[in-house]
Amino acid sequence: MPDRPLAYFITFSTYGTWLHGDAPGSVDREHNTVGMPWLPPALELQTIARERMTQPPYTLDAPRRDTVRDAIIDECQFRGWHVFALHVRSNHVHLVVSAAREPEFVMRGCKANASKRLNGAGFEDPNRKRWTEHGSTRYLWHEDAVAAAVNYTLHQQGEPMAVYPTLESNRGADLNAQGD
Repeated sequence: MPDRPLAYFITFSTYGTWLHGDAPGSVDREHNTVGMPWLPPALELQTIARERMTQPPYTLDAPRRDTVRDAIIDECQFRGWHVFALHVRSNHVHLVVSAAREPEFVMRGCKANASKRLNGAGFEDPNRKRWTEHGSTRYLWHEDAVAAAVNYTLHQQGEPMAVYPTLESNRGADLNAQGD
């Protein structure tokens, strides 16, 4: 096994759009390992989470999705990270990326640059909450795991929204591109 994963599969949602207790389920500190079942939907958890919200849920329309996609690509290129696939949906983002940094750092950098770009485009007040506090960070150790994550990201999310690479240009992933 390599000393670091070939890539990470990072997923994060927009603020307030996927709460603990929502269907089809959610993850907490005790239910967060690969293969472990999610917490089942629970109205009481959902109600508590909704009451804690300080702003309405945040969703991304087409111009916002394009802005977020471009900001994440630019952040990854600036840092020398290789993006295998990216799909920005109305309420979540999937990113398959190779980086010589921990996935939490990658996720924070991508969220921060996306927020900066959304602020610069004048979409909302800079104090608008846009992202969940964390997200999902899966380590992909083998080429088949990277290929499966790329396929899921690009082809199993329903109608394509803001996608990178474009579905027409995606002819496979170069697993030798290991950015810093």
